Amino acid sequence: MFSIEHEFDSTVITLVDEAPGPLQEDVIINSFAECVTIEQFDPRTDKTMTVTLSPEQVRDLAAALDLPEGVYQIRETPT
Repeated sequence: MFSIEHEFDSTVITLVDEAPGPLQEDVIINSFAECVTIEQFDPRTDKTMTVTLSPEQVRDLAAALDLPEGVYQIRETPT
């Protein structure tokens, strides 16, 4: 399950684990104009861990989800 909320300066997506078995903590994705942050609470350390991605890294991640094993570089085509 997930939710999407539009805030003043970002879009917030929350992913809730509904898988059978041990459940993972919610994942919160904040999409800003200049970056995307991914947050998840770590109960082992009692801290929220954050990863920050550039828009280009998000683009590459989205492309990588549908590609086979290998090394790739996305190039912009001139218009």
